[in-house]
Amino acid sequence: MAKQYETVIGLEVHVELATRTKIFCGCSTAFGGAPNTHICPVCTGMPGSLPVLNRRVVEYAIGVGLATGCEITRLCKFDRKNYFYPDNPQNYQISQLYLPVCQNGRVEIETDTGKKSVGIHEIHMEEDAGKLIHDEWEDISLVDYNRSGVPLIEIVSEPDMRSAQEVIAYLEKLRLFIQYLGASDCKLQEGSMRADVNLSVRRAGEPAFGTRTEMKNLNSFKAIARAIDGERERQIELLEAGASVIQETRRWDDNKEYSYAMRSKEDAQDYRYFPDPDLPPVYISEEWLEEIRSRQPEFRTEKMARYKAEYGIPDYDIDILTGSKRLADLFEAASKICGRPKKVSNWLMGETLRLLREREEEPEDIRFSPEHLAELVMMAERREINGSAAKEIFEAMFDFDVSPGQYAQEKGLQTVNDEGLLRDTVERIITENPRSVEDYHSGKEKALGFLVGQTMKAMKGKADPAAVNRVLRELL
Repeated sequence: MAKQYETVIGLEVHVELATRTKIFCGCSTAFGGAPNTHICPVCTGMPGSLPVLNRRVVEYAIGVGLATGCEITRLCKFDRKNYFYPDNPQNYQISQLYLPVCQNGRVEIETDTGKKSVGIHEIHMEEDAGKLIHDEWEDISLVDYNRSGVPLIEIVSEPDMRSAQEVIAYLEKLRLFIQYLGASDCKLQEGSMRADVNLSVRRAGEPAFGTRTEMKNLNSFKAIARAIDGERERQIELLEAGASVIQETRRWDDNKEYSYAMRSKEDAQDYRYFPDPDLPPVYISEEWLEEIRSRQPEFRTEKMARYKAEYGIPDYDIDILTGSKRLADLFEAASKICGRPKKVSNWLMGETLRLLREREEEPEDIRFSPEHLAELVMMAERREINGSAAKEIFEAMFDFDVSPGQYAQEKGLQTVNDEGLLRDTVERIITENPRSVEDYHSGKEKALGFLVGQTMKAMKGKADPAAVNRVLRELL
């Protein structure tokens, strides 16, 4: 039955920009401060206070617009969106309705069904609202205005997506553009990237769109995919039962995997938009635009081609490393220091990704420096430490960014390179294990592995396994 229906999806993606100060005042945008400590008369909407636009916000917005092929609105302006809510201190939000900074863009995505182009209707700048904290014990709500006035861009897509898979591909591509630009860290769990899903269904082949709903409270890609599938099924069931879909805003509960109505969906006229009288229009000159364009970074496609030519690492490695700006930056910086790109890639692709999965962290959370990674690679290369010691050091480095050399010294993890001591130990192991020696001479290669293990144990794991192997074969 579901196959008889087509899903139509458009997204409104809010991105918190990585400026040090807010969009219209000098307050800090740092995440996690004590409630109501990053505030001033402007971002708390005090009478008589006047906003002053943060130039960096405009430059980030234009950078994202250029990356997504948008037309840049050379004369853009700000409007007041009026609504009354406790976390909105002015009782209006400064946004852009009539002349947004970027329009008519496009993002190319690729899924199992092939390549597709998703249109971007517009990108506009606006300020964030505060945050309500609901105390169920006291039955009260508290307001934290630290987030009020934090700069946002809202990226509004065309209704071009037809499945959860296409939505995730679009969001991942968008997030990568923004992270490469350094415009935001795009951490969904911290709210610096938030997606509202506008979804409707229609019978397959019908030209007209169905009635859409908007879903909020989506803070992970998995939650977005589940919300899309859940809302699609809900709308189809309503239509099959002969009922109508109501245009409304719904809140997704990811624990219950169900959405419930928040309010009826407003239209632009409900907000009584009008030009903000305190902010002059923003004129983007050709010189300013060219300056921003000249600072655009190397994006993933160009980076992938360069890695293939410059580093000669496998395509699989290139695909994973360039899929995160943090991984790509670490790889390049560490490779430049130690000159061992494949070894660096192995540590990032292996132990780094393993530990990130175990700790349920993102590449953006990586704490260790490229200098320390390069140092570890060279210590292993020079056989100053063996494989098991390298892994132990790496785990400490991953958690606390320790110096590998210093940590190895403090913990006594350096390889013992005393050839005489090694030979004496091997001779003793051979003498103590005549059965294994006999097995080895009978062609049982596994016996050698046992003798290597016994030697490593006798030397408290501080020998170089390759050297142990060599001396054993020689003496046997």
